[in-house]
Order: sequence, then structure tokens, then C-alpha cells
Amino acid sequence: MKRASVTTAGRLPATAPLASMTGFARVSGSQGPWRFGWEVRAVNGKGLDLRLRLPPGFEVLEADVRTRTGQILSRGSVSANLTATREGEASTVRVNQGALEALYRSVSESAARLGAPAPTLDALLAVKGMVEIAEADESEDERRALMSAVLAGFDRALAELGAMRAREGRALKEVLSERLDAISTLVSRAERLPERSAEQVKARIADQVRVLMEAANLDPDRLHQEAVLAVTKADVREELDRLVAHLAAARDLLASGGPVGRRLDFLAQEFNREANTLCSKSNSVALTQIGLDLKLLVDQFREQIQNLE
Repeated sequence: MKRASVTTAGRLPATAPLASMTGFARVSGSQGPWRFGWEVRAVNGKGLDLRLRLPPGFEVLEADVRTRTGQILSRGSVSANLTATREGEASTVRVNQGALEALYRSVSESAARLGAPAPTLDALLAVKGMVEIAEADESEDERRALMSAVLAGFDRALAELGAMRAREGRALKEVLSERLDAISTLVSRAERLPERSAEQVKARIADQVRVLMEAANLDPDRLHQEAVLAVTKADVREELDRLVAHLAAARDLLASGGPVGRRLDFLAQEFNREANTLCSKSNSVALTQIGLDLKLLVDQFREQIQNLE
């Protein structure tokens, strides 16, 4: 998958498919006497948040791991865990004999003055720095080769994670396209409603005005002004035009690929705004129902977008 591959420049390809923010990858490898494994998980997140766990001695890799993650992923809450074990020569245990004896004398003197029990060896050995556990000696070249192999393993894990996210991204694209098609169908239905035409709105309001004038002695000029205002408020032409424009923009983003989740989320908010306005300005049961159906589809659309990078 292009999205997950590391280019020679360490950057994303010029064009990338849509990607989900969720994924998992596990990679193992070896270098000399060392065996290591990477486990990388990703879930939804507002930005890119990497939580990294490295065993002792491998902390020097943190900066490289974070840089490589940022070059491949743009959003998501990511956890990466490295395990590493050395086969063959056992670790050596070294006791800081001089420090241990000095500490024993000092604590014993204090205990005697206070009438307290003498210190135990177990307690003294638990003091930080008294015992050192050292791996078998490695040359600088061997250490560099190990770190290089571990980083290469992380690149493979990122590639697998990116491939999984890309597969889910393709599925999300199909779902989102279906939701946009359904929204487009509702907008077309609203366009064709005969009762939303200006002529029918005027006729209905004219009938209401005539009934009011027959029932009470009201100012005809004021009634005319109110009728014109009511016609203007009932016109949903602008809302329908904006919905069509938002549909085109959303389809363009889906086609362009890459990390477009935030921009699609903004469009989903605009879809919802127009659907609310349709309901509030509706002059018929049919248009109100279309507005409510739009709100349901927009909610489904936005829910899916939350999984998109």
C-alpha cells in the first residue's frame, strides 16, 4: 500500500487513499543474539498522539520512532510497544561493594545511636545503585546494527498498520458515498415538491389573508407586508442550493483521498445546518419529512467520518 510505505525521502506519496484511523500490526525480527517484536495499535483521535513503550537500553530510538510515525500517519491515537530479549550469554550482576559497605557502616552507626535494629543486607541491596545488571558487552557497530534492525522492524509495522487502515478506508469511502447519494436523492425530491414553489406559497398565504380580512377589520397594507415576509421566509431555494454545493464538495474530498476527515466533518455540520433550516422553514408535511430524513442521513454520515483520518 502506498500509504504505508516509507519513501526514500521519508514522506507520504503525493497521492494517498482514504484511510481509517483504526488498525493493528505485529512484527517480529532478530539481529545477532537479539530477538525483538513491535506491536502497534491505532484508534480514533482528534490529532496524532503516540504512546510509546521501549525496554531499557532502547530509549535512544524514541525520537526516530516519533518522526517516522508522523511521516506516515496524520491522525489517530497510536500505541507502540517494543519487546526485546537477548539470547546466548546471560546478564551479569554487579554489586557496588564499596558503596554497600559504606552504607552499611553509616546505617549501623545510626541504628546503634537510636537503639534500632541493625540493617539487613536485603534492605541495603534494594537501594538504587547498589546492584547493576549488565548485558554482555557489545561493540559500537553491533549496537548500531541492532538499532537499525529494530527501526526497520518498526517501519514494517507501520506499513502493515497503514495497509489495514487503507483497507478500512476503502470500505468507509463506499459507505460515505452511499450516504451522499441518499442525501442527493432527498434534495432532488425537495426540489420537485409542488407545494414549495413560490406560487403555491403565495396562493396559500393569500387564502389565509382573505380569511383573516373576512373575520376581522385588519389593515390591508400591513397584511400585505406580512404576507410578503412570510413568502420570503418560506422560500428554501438557498438552502437547497447550498446542499447541492456541499454534496459536490464532499464528493471531491472523497475522490481526492488523503487525510480529509476534518474537512468532511465540517461539511457534515453544514449539511446539518441546512437540514435544520429546511425543517424550520417548511411549508408542508412532505418538506418537513424530507428535512427530518436529511438529519438522520447526515448523522449517519458524520458518525462514519469520525473513523476517517
